[in-house]
Amino acid sequence: MFGKKTSGLTEQDVLTALKGVKDPDLHRDLVDLGMIKNIQIGDGTISLVVNLTTPACPLKAKIEADVREALNARLGSELTYVISMTADVRGKGITEKGDIAGVKNVIAVGSGKGGVGKSTMAAAIAYGLKSYGASVGLMDADVYGPSIPHLVGAKGRPMAMGERIQPITANGLKIMSMGFLIDPDRAVIMRGPMLHGIMQQFLHQVDWGTLDYLVIDLPPGTGDVPLTLAQTLPLTGAVIVCTPQEVALLDAVRAVAMFRQLKVPILGMIENMSFFDMQAYLKDRGGKAAQAMASQPGVFEHPGDERVYLFGRGGARRKAESLDVPFLGEVPLNISLREVGDEGQLERAYADDSPSRPYLLGIVEQLAAQISIQNIKAPKMPKLEIINM
Repeated sequence: MFGKKTSGLTEQDVLTALKGVKDPDLHRDLVDLGMIKNIQIGDGTISLVVNLTTPACPLKAKIEADVREALNARLGSELTYVISMTADVRGKGITEKGDIAGVKNVIAVGSGKGGVGKSTMAAAIAYGLKSYGASVGLMDADVYGPSIPHLVGAKGRPMAMGERIQPITANGLKIMSMGFLIDPDRAVIMRGPMLHGIMQQFLHQVDWGTLDYLVIDLPPGTGDVPLTLAQTLPLTGAVIVCTPQEVALLDAVRAVAMFRQLKVPILGMIENMSFFDMQAYLKDRGGKAAQAMASQPGVFEHPGDERVYLFGRGGARRKAESLDVPFLGEVPLNISLREVGDEGQLERAYADDSPSRPYLLGIVEQLAAQISIQNIKAPKMPKLEIINM
């Protein structure tokens, strides 16, 4: 312990005191990761910045507490410590063929089948990351059923500036979708090579600018578009959306297998429509019909339980565990979430009074942590090709 005064203390002393304090998600030393910045030593005061790998870090408070504890223990509790928590989103740290210039992370959101709320979750992830201060783009790769423009209330037709297509901006998100390029009542009919060309344009000819995250809403299933994306650019990873029932989980397993076969990391699985929250419904609506339903015997699994598990319980969590895939969280079946999507105001799902807000924020934080974990892993060695002479 150095005593009450800071005279004689150096920046290296502070770094030495913080050696061994680890990021709980990354399991790496904060000093080694370069997270400790701008150390200032004054009269009885030490100030520093902890620069996290994402503003959506779920363990921000714990990291700050661990840093303060280490400083108190090793430099003295008599000193005053001013700790500022900031964040700069990191990419993988290496440049690979197919990367989109200026885009740090590309996240594909897919599902084994349609009807599980994949597009809603993709848009919710994009808005959630933006709510933490990240710069985010949202690309609608569901060419045959482009629903992202409707969900976020985005309208207009993308314009070209030079050789670059300008994305449509809605509530701070940069968005590109086939829905901007066709009439709403027109069917999209095209074969694989045409899909490949459209994906190339959306990825590399759109002026995405500088983004921390580009979220891509994939079409359901295991068709041409995921294959094209995996072959076109190095994806940070994929998120699988499913519902709890077995028939949906069977298709989710196929989606996981597809991404693994394509060497795309699985960032995690989201269980949508996990349960119907009667308490939230009654609070939001106060309807007599809902109250009458709640009073009937046998509606809830246990006395005092106000959750109705319409599609089974915990199926995605169990499946994620069996597949060794991170489970990002569950989202209840909520009428207000459906309404804000129908009204083109999905950003309102993060309003303070939204019953979906805590669930969605939890998923976004877990996803951001998994992205940071993926990026901190050592890059793979290049493949060696043996040529017969």
